[in-house]
Amino acid sequence: MGSTIKSILADLPPGWAQLRLDAAEADRDIARVLVVEAADLAGVPGAHPGVGSALVCLVGARGRAAVPAIERAALAGPAAVAVKGEGDQAAEAEDICRAHGVGLLLVAPEAPWDRIVSAAARRINGAEPQAAAMALLEEDLFALAQTTARITSSHVVIEDAANRVLAYSTLSNNIDELRKASILTRRGPREYELMLKDLGAYREMHRTRGVVRVPARPEQGLRERAAIAIFAGERIMGYIWLQETGAGFGENVAYALTGAARRAASELIRYRNQQSVTMHADRIDRLLAGPAQALACAKTLGVAHDAPSCLLLVGVSPADAMAEDAELVHGQLADLVALHAAAFKGSAIVGQHGGRTAAVLPALAARTDTAALRSLGSLVAADAKRHLGVTAFVAVGRIVPSLTALHASLAEAEAVMDSLLRGAGAQVAAIDDVETDVLLHEAVSAFATSGFRHRALTDLLTGDPELAGTLSGYFGASADVAACARAMGVHRNTVYYRVAKAERLTRLDFGNPAHAAIAQLHLGLWSRGALRGGGS
Repeated sequence: MGSTIKSILADLPPGWAQLRLDAAEADRDIARVLVVEAADLAGVPGAHPGVGSALVCLVGARGRAAVPAIERAALAGPAAVAVKGEGDQAAEAEDICRAHGVGLLLVAPEAPWDRIVSAAARRINGAEPQAAAMALLEEDLFALAQTTARITSSHVVIEDAANRVLAYSTLSNNIDELRKASILTRRGPREYELMLKDLGAYREMHRTRGVVRVPARPEQGLRERAAIAIFAGERIMGYIWLQETGAGFGENVAYALTGAARRAASELIRYRNQQSVTMHADRIDRLLAGPAQALACAKTLGVAHDAPSCLLLVGVSPADAMAEDAELVHGQLADLVALHAAAFKGSAIVGQHGGRTAAVLPALAARTDTAALRSLGSLVAADAKRHLGVTAFVAVGRIVPSLTALHASLAEAEAVMDSLLRGAGAQVAAIDDVETDVLLHEAVSAFATSGFRHRALTDLLTGDPELAGTLSGYFGASADVAACARAMGVHRNTVYYRVAKAERLTRLDFGNPAHAAIAQLHLGLWSRGALRGGGS
């Protein structure tokens, strides 16, 4: 599904780019984006079939310094060339592109290339959300706009980050021509967007996260406005604009706009995640459901069902899971995992399972081992911290002989993830790395359902914090008194004394494997706060 340079330009924030020259054919389709280093253009015509329908983004040069690169790119005959530069630097580039029938998109020096390329790719690939999800979003946002308008006695428009109108309140006779135009075209006139940028309205919204007032301009027929940016963490998802309709704004405008922005953020995040995360969730669920469903899914996806496969689970720390922007990061993490998984194995399938990101790696090479999968997990964890600011944990499931056996590794991978989140001391692990912790946890969990407790040990752990802490450190150090003393910052004789006292009070011998196991089961419950003394 192609697009045109004008439709791509319409998706960019105001001031980021300007169309200096149309392509020879006004409605010429752009079917791909090529990002090319200006210093390396020799292979463009031959190395990229279909370059005639491409938008070539020249990176690494700008202004007049980019002219030789523009000329080499234009010889390949793309639909358009995008290059960074100021308005007065475009004359030579325009002449070159006009001679070759190539469009020219002049990109502002401060505009990030990754955002330009991403917006173009979304438009070209038709990465618009599913119609049903879009309808639900619009229904929710229109209801929010109507409610906000009613509370503030104003007219309301909700835009996305590229200033496209997503929803608006019921039309009335008290809206100005600008608002009418933006509703009819589903986008505010660019001249007004640039004026607001010059006035610093957007900059102020981004800086303060609060409500910004834009005074009326009677000479231009514009009424007073109030606006707020819609944030998700540090990311701007869009804007809400109010236009007063005659009586001016009331005292509750700031309060109402703040609430509306928070509500709109949650809707936009949910909507985004439905597209980037959950659209593959059904595939993951089917692959993990059992042999029959996995086989059917493998045939649908066109992947081998009888080759070695593996499941990776990715989660975040409890603190990150409770953060304000957790839902947005949830979707971004899935995108990051999908990128790394695809680089590792092109046929990787990424989605959600049990509130975590799941990556299925099918048809692994026979030489693939757990160490390679741990390395993949380490890359995911490192990039999650670097780019998303979250602490990610990756549980590497067992490599199973076929995709249809993948469901058998799910419980094990979940147990590994639970161990990591309990503080196993690593961010990436397979069952071999945490097997002891997993087994002890399973034993403690089973013990928790039992009605039997060692009464003297229970009373000691619940009634003497000092002895309880020492026993926990002692067994945590594998009964190494010196290591326990160092960890607790006490003399080793103190540890000897306290352990001996605990043995005397409980009549247990911690050198006896059975007695030591009993102690660790009780300590497991004590560490969870689930051990009750006094016969309770």
